[in-house]
Amino acid sequence: MPRYLSPIVIHTGQHQDLIILRNTSVGLFLGDGEEGEVLLPNKYVPERYDQGDTLRVFVYRDSEDRQVATTLEPKIHIGEFASLRVNAVDRLGAFMDWGMEKDLLVPFKEQQKKLEEGRWYVVYMALDEQTDRLYGSTRIEKHLDNSELTVAGGDAVELIVYGRSDLGWSVIVNGKHQGLVHANEVFKPISIGDRIPGFVKTVREDKKLDITLQPIGYAHYNDANTALLAKRLQQHEGFLPLSDKSSPEEIYRVFGISKKAFKKALGALYKERKVRIEEQGIVWVKDLDRS
Repeated sequence: MPRYLSPIVIHTGQHQDLIILRNTSVGLFLGDGEEGEVLLPNKYVPERYDQGDTLRVFVYRDSEDRQVATTLEPKIHIGEFASLRVNAVDRLGAFMDWGMEKDLLVPFKEQQKKLEEGRWYVVYMALDEQTDRLYGSTRIEKHLDNSELTVAGGDAVELIVYGRSDLGWSVIVNGKHQGLVHANEVFKPISIGDRIPGFVKTVREDKKLDITLQPIGYAHYNDANTALLAKRLQQHEGFLPLSDKSSPEEIYRVFGISKKAFKKALGALYKERKVRIEEQGIVWVKDLDRS
């Protein structure tokens, strides 16, 4: 059986708590209590330690393809997505800065499009189980799965923006699923690689996810009221020079919500007789912080 197919006790690409076995001229050798051991180079050795102590380290393979331990914190872990910068490109592929001494290779076959040195890309990190080597991929949708959704309409989610089209922004939802934020629902600057909060607006019959950056339903009403109140306190005069005829961009600049959300909150406040809508804008007629 080839060596690289042997059982691996100390796992590449993972944080592990390992025992200090012995000190050598090149660093500490750490073990798992069984048969595996790995070197922690001198530059990462703590000032104080005793043989038999346990250290938490990250294990990966160095430039000579040997397992090595480090106390550095990687910018990405196995099964995760992150925005990384290309340090170099050669005949093997693109080498990404992921916080380790040895760059993360994105082979050409794992590149959605040709990567360029100095630019940033959203990358997925995986482990080749045959060779025990970590590698990156920019074929993002290959690593997303909507067949078994773990989110539902109205859920708050964490997003990573990974692409843009005429329809809008493609996003990674909770590190698992693919979603789309429609272009006409984006009211602030966003860029590929951004990590932003969002909400599931619609789960389609084909399990595609429509995502919005605005809160939905009751939370929408509360957030809008809070924003309006904050603005009222800033104005001191109890007057807001905005109305349902104002542009979506102006409304978002002032309140951070969509025009649809603004109109919904304004209508609710009007029904409660807390505001008066005039041609020049909104007049507050009730002190909300005492209601």
